[in-house]
Amino acid sequence: MNRNVYENPLITRYASSEMAAVFSDDNKFSTWRKLWVALAESEKELGLGITDKQIAEMKEHIYDINYDIAEAREKEVRHDVMAHVYAFGSQAKSAMPIIHLGATSCYVTDNAEIIIMREALELVKGKLVLVMRKLADFAMKYKGMPTLGFTHLQPAQLTTVGKRACLWLQDLQMDYEDLCALIKGLKLRGVKGTTGTQASFMTLFDGDGEKVKALEKAVVKKMGFEAAFAVSGQTYTRKLDYNVLSVLSRIAQSAYKFANDLRILQNMKEIEEPFEKHQIGSSAMAYKRNPMRSERICALARYVITLPENEAVTASTQWFERTLDDSANKRITIPQAFLAVDGLLSLYSNVAGGMVVYDKVIRKHIMAELPFMATETILMECVKAGGNRQELHEAIRCHSMDAGKVVKQEGGENDLIERIKADPLFAAVKDGIDSIMDPANFTGRAEAQTEEFIAEQIRPILASCDVPVEETEIRV
Repeated sequence: MNRNVYENPLITRYASSEMAAVFSDDNKFSTWRKLWVALAESEKELGLGITDKQIAEMKEHIYDINYDIAEAREKEVRHDVMAHVYAFGSQAKSAMPIIHLGATSCYVTDNAEIIIMREALELVKGKLVLVMRKLADFAMKYKGMPTLGFTHLQPAQLTTVGKRACLWLQDLQMDYEDLCALIKGLKLRGVKGTTGTQASFMTLFDGDGEKVKALEKAVVKKMGFEAAFAVSGQTYTRKLDYNVLSVLSRIAQSAYKFANDLRILQNMKEIEEPFEKHQIGSSAMAYKRNPMRSERICALARYVITLPENEAVTASTQWFERTLDDSANKRITIPQAFLAVDGLLSLYSNVAGGMVVYDKVIRKHIMAELPFMATETILMECVKAGGNRQELHEAIRCHSMDAGKVVKQEGGENDLIERIKADPLFAAVKDGIDSIMDPANFTGRAEAQTEEFIAEQIRPILASCDVPVEETEIRV
């Protein structure tokens, strides 16, 4: 590492080596060379005077990229694509005359960018499924454990720990479906020429439009795609980049929601993220166990969430067939969006697979609020036993106000149930109040909903994605 220059922390701290490799120069320029081979092969198959020897020489040098030659040539000609054409031709000497034949720079740059984005999206998909699998296991493990629900960040009716995890998981399910649709619908820019009219290829094939159409189909197939954009300018529409970053933003939004919830739960001491034996939470306060991984998820997610707006501006300001103000921007935004999502999903996976649940703290919090929630059931049971509903309601209201004062003004425990038990108006149900106070009576169908959701919605996705995903070691 060169300590004298800025190092991108997405590479040095957060993203996996696999994702970094997708956006490496080696992958980019070898993809360019594969595209040149596919073009030459297809042109030969359709009758142009290209030899097997030329193609064989090109194939020999797809991966041994002579960067020194390319970099020296670019300094001279100020054009990256032509510099790499020259460098490739200096290795595949017999092929020099036919490399890039009929093509414009965007034949390699744009098609390669789509190919690389698809590789990156597949990596994201694998990591997303891994997180979903871990959350599904967590949800099922805690499907029946009652916990306080919150609306407006105020205690509300009970839910279960597993049901709450299903809310996180459902967000990821939606992201997964969006991601799969995006990958399935990806098209190459294709073989279109300088302004998308295929004029240069019409010249090469003596005006034979059917051969030009066949050329594009052949190249698209060789590169592993089913279709190209039907029309283009010099570039593919930059709305594709917006669509890609929108899906990544949605994943980031889901991750942020999860991590933010967990940060609050850790503050409440109900659920914590993993904490290593020798991990330091604070340089000053040795006792602290800060939710550092969840905070890092939120930090990376916040960055990704903002990026679609950048691409929206780029897509909307492309003049006619294209303008070059997209290029420098894309070199930054596209790779860094993927690197950040890769990093936050690695963190998400690590946290989701190691959450620590403190059931006694959760129950303590429930029991501090449950007396208020149980009053409606107690009221109904008293009415069934012959009591006066209005009279009972007023008594509960008064007891609730007094118990609330003890909790809020005196810092005492909630003694509402003891007050109700001592009130003769509730004598008919006094002996059954303790059984009413079982938290499981107040979670509705939360457990059943968890089971149904995991079985019907999530397990089929996990079963269809049985390719093992390697865990990425999270760094600092």
